[in-house]
Amino acid sequence: MDGILRLSHADVRVPDLELALAYYSEVVGLVVTGRTDGRAYLKAWDEHQHHSLILSEAPTYGLNSLGFKVSRESELDRLANRVTDAGITVQWHEPGELATASGATVRFVAPSGHTVDLEYGMGQVGNGLPLSNPPPAPDNLIGMHPPRIDHIFLLCEDVDGITEFFAEVLEFRLTEQIVADDGHQLATFLERTHTPHDIAFLTGPDGGFHHLAYWVDEWNDLRHGADTCAYHGVPIEVSPTRHGATRGCGLYFFDPAGNRNELYTGGYSFDPDDEPTTWTEAEMGRAIFTYRGQVDSGFMTVHS
Repeated sequence: MDGILRLSHADVRVPDLELALAYYSEVVGLVVTGRTDGRAYLKAWDEHQHHSLILSEAPTYGLNSLGFKVSRESELDRLANRVTDAGITVQWHEPGELATASGATVRFVAPSGHTVDLEYGMGQVGNGLPLSNPPPAPDNLIGMHPPRIDHIFLLCEDVDGITEFFAEVLEFRLTEQIVADDGHQLATFLERTHTPHDIAFLTGPDGGFHHLAYWVDEWNDLRHGADTCAYHGVPIEVSPTRHGATRGCGLYFFDPAGNRNELYTGGYSFDPDDEPTTWTEAEMGRAIFTYRGQVDSGFMTVHS
């Protein structure tokens, strides 16, 4: 598959880098792959590239940027041209310029106000397993230890506009949508990996950051994640539950800075010629939380 392959990484702000690093490495169970002044790099255990999470020390919490992995350098050129043709200025960055082990990167600010990186050639560090006759997993995993990053959930004022941009310019496919009574999109779910979503947008302030999600293999891993949160005193926002939209299951909790995390599992396969699923405004609660049938106001809190 050419073009964008998947969500690659997110750069998240944290006021206390040491505290955040301890949380993400010991509680979430990510692998630390590098440190520089004011920055730390981590990845999930089964990821081969250098990082899927950058922690950047800053006075506030929130999202600096998000990145997508691109299949080939020629595809990076092609996508950069598509973004430019859409009237958006792009900046080219050489390997290693934006971050440790970063590849060639095209950076731009999307119409939603989010800084987006399209990247080819991030450094590879492997998953800790031999390439010949490997065991199912390394024997030194700790915490929740999700195997990989899954999706990111963002907010913006014009969900219709950003959905069109991601579909028409970046070649994402719309899988599900929540449509208001007046016909506007309240939330959309888009994919490149034939899963229910690699990125989603919800109506809110431009540049808003709702959560970053890591994949786990089954429901029992959500229970283990909740047990881990309880043991370490990590606030659980939403206990393991089911989503209507995406048909996945999730657990929501917060890092020490206040950034929302999710462990996610389930969902379904989506083919390019499949039609998107539509939820009405009246059923938005069931779309987000099937069992509750409603969304608490606090869950709509955004981090910009």
